[in-house]
Amino acid sequence: MAERRVNVGWAEGLHARPASIFVRATTASGIPVTISKVDGTPVNAGSMLAVLGLGAQGGEEIILASDADGAEAALDRLAKLVAEGLEELPETV
Repeated sequence: MAERRVNVGWAEGLHARPASIFVRATTASGIPVTISKVDGTPVNAGSMLAVLGLGAQGGEEIILASDADGAEAALDRLAKLVAEGLEELPETV
């Protein structure tokens, strides 16, 4: 299982717009990814409701994970998106 631990770069956390950007990037990756807080239960990172339900705050550490083929590269891109708090999907996603 590939895994990335990353701190949320959006000041407002994974809420509304940032969550939407993250979910679209996850879906675009084409692989199943889970997201969780450090001691939390992993949820589907491609589900807007699941991501919002985490209540991840800015600066809080989250864990992205996947065991699919191509997971390493996809998780690298998603981790960068989250850590940098990007406001738009990068072309590489």
